[in-house]
Amino acid sequence: MKIIENRGGVDSRALREAAQALRDGEIILYPTDTLYALGCNALDGRAVERLCRIKGINPDKNTLAIVCSDLSQAAEYARIDNFAFRLLKHYLPGPFTFILPASTTLPKVFKGRKQVGVRIPDCDFARALAEELGNPIMTSSAEADDDDELTSASSLAMRYEGNSEIALCIDGGEGSAVPSTVIDLTDSRSPEIIRQGAGIFDE
Repeated sequence: MKIIENRGGVDSRALREAAQALRDGEIILYPTDTLYALGCNALDGRAVERLCRIKGINPDKNTLAIVCSDLSQAAEYARIDNFAFRLLKHYLPGPFTFILPASTTLPKVFKGRKQVGVRIPDCDFARALAEELGNPIMTSSAEADDDDELTSASSLAMRYEGNSEIALCIDGGEGSAVPSTVIDLTDSRSPEIIRQGAGIFDE
């Protein structure tokens, strides 16, 4: 696994290499505003399936999540009505995952539950990566074992070093040990907190 430093802001070399790895169907480890995450090109069905296997995710039972560069990109891959748009505009970028109805532009693997988790993290690199790629990143937190708190890129890279399917690690410095707050917004008039995390939702 290749490790590239990106400490603060957006390093253009790190951004280019990470985006190219995603275009090539690779899986990467990268920083967000909460936990570090494993990511792949959300429009590459095979890469999404490989990432699901690595994390033990069943797309038919678990909602998959994407990182988007902004609300405009998110609106291409999730159905966002006026109520949802107002909430997303208020809380994003930020440490939230909003579950929304998925659009037909996502690969088949996303269609198991007809919904998708949308993230626009308060992390310049993560948003810039989705913009450079030109479409969302399928993302899943790079959680450590329950008895570990691995919040640095180096410690997570060591944990995954035996996995040849993870090609690149972007070292953005120390991450958080707290995940995003998950809000079910499939009924935008009745938001429901599914998981309380770093974000405070007070609607």
